[in-house]
Amino acid sequence: MRVLELYSGIGGMHYALIGKVLSYQVVAAVDINTTANQVYTHNFPNTALLNKTIEGITLEEFNKLSFDMILMSPPCQPFTRIGLQRDLDDPRTKSFLHIVDLLPRLSKAPLYILLENVKGFEKSAAREYLVKTLRECQYTVQEMMVSPTHVGIPNSRLRYYLMAKRSAQQKSDAQTGQEAPVSFHPTFQNLSPTTDELQELQISAPSTGPAEDAPPAPHICPSQDKSHTCPCSTQLKATLEVQKKQIQNSDLSVQQIQAFLEPQEDVHEPQHLLPPKTLLRYAQLLDIVRPSCRRSVCFTKGYRKYVEGTGSVLQCCLDTSVEDVFPSLDQCSEEEKVQRLLDLKLRYFTPREVANLMGFPQSFTFPESVSTKQQYRLLGNSLNVVVVAKLLQLLVTPELQHKDGRPH
Repeated sequence: MRVLELYSGIGGMHYALIGKVLSYQVVAAVDINTTANQVYTHNFPNTALLNKTIEGITLEEFNKLSFDMILMSPPCQPFTRIGLQRDLDDPRTKSFLHIVDLLPRLSKAPLYILLENVKGFEKSAAREYLVKTLRECQYTVQEMMVSPTHVGIPNSRLRYYLMAKRSAQQKSDAQTGQEAPVSFHPTFQNLSPTTDELQELQISAPSTGPAEDAPPAPHICPSQDKSHTCPCSTQLKATLEVQKKQIQNSDLSVQQIQAFLEPQEDVHEPQHLLPPKTLLRYAQLLDIVRPSCRRSVCFTKGYRKYVEGTGSVLQCCLDTSVEDVFPSLDQCSEEEKVQRLLDLKLRYFTPREVANLMGFPQSFTFPESVSTKQQYRLLGNSLNVVVVAKLLQLLVTPELQHKDGRPH
């Protein structure tokens, strides 16, 4: 199967193909980010990589590639909930619109299309235009929202996915006049309760400030002991946080974070420990997890640059309870406060650990020339490999069976 990988980034889609499509060839990967392309080439030196704008690729050039599948993760900024949501008016959608416009004109329409984007894309005019075009081109379309937690990975990264398959034998949705809603796919057995992810989307929004006369509640991972109550539980946000994280940590279908950590001897801890200045100023905004937790928040490109909503931090000293430290911090002197926080040994996840949580195999590495800051940015812009691999399996498996129904 000949695959075209658009907005290829650091190769997340390519890694998802491995082992899920029996015989594939990535005929071309396309991206304009030079650092991402450097990482892609480092890991896939034999794949043709086009460092050019997608809108600069002509119909004739697309036809020459003769691909059976398109994998793409278009720029999310026009659709993200914390952005301006300019949708089709955003210049960054130009390349995406170019692809959709060319789709009906290709000399050989691809059999499969898989697209990933942020939550918010499902409500966009861009999505509406894409689905309308796909149906007119005789594709059956399935859309869903999936997070890595649904496949057992302790990291929340809820994303929109679209899978399209071309079949001349089936009536298109356009002919039937039916439009299926964006859904949670039944194949992912861990989707219930779906309110868990929806609560997270509401709670993790940037705060407008602490309540009067009360310290803001830290985003700590609560003890699994249900008898332990948060001293700040009178605040609605803190109560929802604790309840949500207790539910997440009790879900045994999700692995513990410790399975994704580097060996302690491989982590240069001083380099990753949170400095006193950050602890003193932003401690209440940190999302703190332990190795035994079964949750972490989405790692973004701003990890280590910003604090709130960019990713979790790891508590390395387990002799001290976070729940015992935070409630009394406002009664401590500045010096005492810093020392109590330092005793927790809070550190950032390493780029390798973030890559592990995003499903990248151990064979994936960064060139030495790519800085730690760049590694975090690139990973934050990437996708979860395991989720995409599962979706690819769903997309192509029916075509990879013997006539008697047995898989190859």
